[in-house]
Amino acid sequence: MGINLATMLRESAAACPDKPLLETGGEPFTYRQVDEASGRIAASLRALGLAPGAKVAVHLPNVAEFVLTYFGVLKAGLVLVPLNPALRAAEIAYHLADSEAELMVTSAATAAEVTAAATEVSGVRCYVVGATGAEAPPPGTQPFEALLRGPGRVDTTPTGADDTAVLLYTSGTTGTPKGAELTHFQLYMNCTVAGELLGYTQRDVTVGVLPLFHVFGLSSVLNTVVRFGATLVLVPKFDAAAVLDAIEKHRCTVFAGVPTMFFALVREELTDRDLSSLRAANSGGAAIPEEILRAFEARVPGVAILEGYGLSETASAATFNISAAQRKIGSVGKPIWGVEVAVLDQDDRELPPGSEHVGEIVIRGHNVMKGYYRCPGDTAEAIRDGWLRTGDLGYRDADGYLFVVDRKKDLIIRGGYNVYPREVEEVLYTHPAVAEAAVIGRPDPRLGEEIVAVVASKPGKHLDAGDLIGFARKRLAGYKCPREVRIVDQLPKGPTGKIRKADLRSAVSLPQRPRRNLL
Repeated sequence: MGINLATMLRESAAACPDKPLLETGGEPFTYRQVDEASGRIAASLRALGLAPGAKVAVHLPNVAEFVLTYFGVLKAGLVLVPLNPALRAAEIAYHLADSEAELMVTSAATAAEVTAAATEVSGVRCYVVGATGAEAPPPGTQPFEALLRGPGRVDTTPTGADDTAVLLYTSGTTGTPKGAELTHFQLYMNCTVAGELLGYTQRDVTVGVLPLFHVFGLSSVLNTVVRFGATLVLVPKFDAAAVLDAIEKHRCTVFAGVPTMFFALVREELTDRDLSSLRAANSGGAAIPEEILRAFEARVPGVAILEGYGLSETASAATFNISAAQRKIGSVGKPIWGVEVAVLDQDDRELPPGSEHVGEIVIRGHNVMKGYYRCPGDTAEAIRDGWLRTGDLGYRDADGYLFVVDRKKDLIIRGGYNVYPREVEEVLYTHPAVAEAAVIGRPDPRLGEEIVAVVASKPGKHLDAGDLIGFARKRLAGYKCPREVRIVDQLPKGPTGKIRKADLRSAVSLPQRPRRNLL
């Protein structure tokens, strides 16, 4: 069976050619314009000698050129390798070499890092966005505009349903970045099912603030918008005020974010904001504390946050709460259409429903990756008997709703007792002065691990470590309570806004220091 993911763009362009696909703060890009420009980029890539299946790395923030390049790469029958624009030279070099990328698109702001990386990896051609006129491209690179001046246009190169469309780097089950191979069919199915669950139509206008180099932003946002002929308002970097401005100006109907984004929006003054256009909000990437969910919904009446769950290896969505009426707060919902979810014990036996039956979440279906690129051993370890081992711990209830307890690697074993950080964090978030909280384990010679809470206070509020420990003791069993609380200005976050527990672990492994912000 043949299918090319770029067919979504062609079909939507035929259905609504003059409708804005992208709003970027200037003149909008219509479906016709994106279709034509990406076709010229595809022609240029093929003229450069890139054969079907060749890799093209994109090292850009949420800008129109990312979208144009993405669909140009797909149309040419090539493979997109999206990279975080915050990566430095050594990290870029690793990804280029591991993916065997032959060409890279970056921005003028990051071109120096890319050119430094290119000295470590031979044969990678580089095109730079925004490097024209006074901002001449660095030596050895070409301006991005050269790709737009291609010889003619390529419509859509035939590709197989199981051909790789996107090579998305993830830490997988270990800390070494590996490229998850996501196929044309897999990505098409995922955005189609996700869009249907959210009730997408051509009338929808979505906030595009989740990074497009991340699976949530790429699959659940960009692909879904194009699949259903909607409009995407690109916000290059998350800023609560900028997001609210975008919602008001463009009358946005859908907002997708991670919990820290919802928390930041709740902290904004919303009294004079007109958010009446919003009809839906969905959260993913990490568990959203109930306190944040309730606070957002109280301040934005009529909009329910629907939580879902997925991984890079599942092309984004795997489970979802389909509506406010049917959701269960604290749950990530039920498996989406065509996907199966099970919970296994340490001997790979399926566990029955119930919160007392916590095990590893495994997933099977059209959304599971082909494997890790050039990593057969890691692929065999991650996918066994057709089931993807997620490394996440959870349980199902009697109605089939999935509850994610924590990452397997985040589980704290204190004195022989299992402590799930998320449960402790949920309690800490109910404290009136706590803005952000993360719970981690640190080595302890007597108990194996001890529980450490790292928290940040709300503006104008005071936090005392002893008081917070007492607060937790009144609400949790003794073995679950933090024995140490570290108060910081803010918690470290990754590009999608998720709290980086690895950074916290590094911080708490050091001796206690007198300064307030350890991070």
